[in-house]
Amino acid sequence: MALSTSSVITLKINGEKHTLPVDHRTTLLDALRERLDLTGTKKGCDQGQCGACTVLLDGRRAVACLQLAVAAEGREITTIEGVADGERLHPVQQAFLDLDGFQCGYCTPGQICSAIGMIEEHAAGWPSAVTEDVRPQAGPPPLTADEIRERMSGNLCRCGAYVAIVEAVARAAEAHTNASDEDAATDGTKEAVI
Repeated sequence: MALSTSSVITLKINGEKHTLPVDHRTTLLDALRERLDLTGTKKGCDQGQCGACTVLLDGRRAVACLQLAVAAEGREITTIEGVADGERLHPVQQAFLDLDGFQCGYCTPGQICSAIGMIEEHAAGWPSAVTEDVRPQAGPPPLTADEIRERMSGNLCRCGAYVAIVEAVARAAEAHTNASDEDAATDGTKEAVI
């Protein structure tokens, strides 16, 4: 008896469910672009080396060209089309726009998705290869230009817009920290009132 080489899967992408038949060898990148017409995620090297296809899987960054679509079933997938809040751009998108963190724009969707994931990783205290003090009690290291470069090193820019990309990520990370501090202050106020 021949084994089936395809399945019908349901992917939750940007908050919406999409059911489609796929060959088991179909990458998440090809399912997004070719089957669901979500072309914001770019195909660059198709080998996991350039980062152009970076998406968020359950909030963590992943290169979609190395992820099988069938393995993404049941996970929350966020593409560049889903990072904005309606008409309001995500702070990372706004920083890239304000600081010209792009030139041709081909790598920009992957850079933005990667930056969103990277900022969350940093806030959670994850060290990088250049983090000096990796002890958990040290907390998140200062997000220096070297830290940003190292953490974003899996995303290549053919145009060389790295200086502006680092500045945009730093600005977005600062906005994220300020928003987190405001949320914490608000939560403290609510607790005090109760």
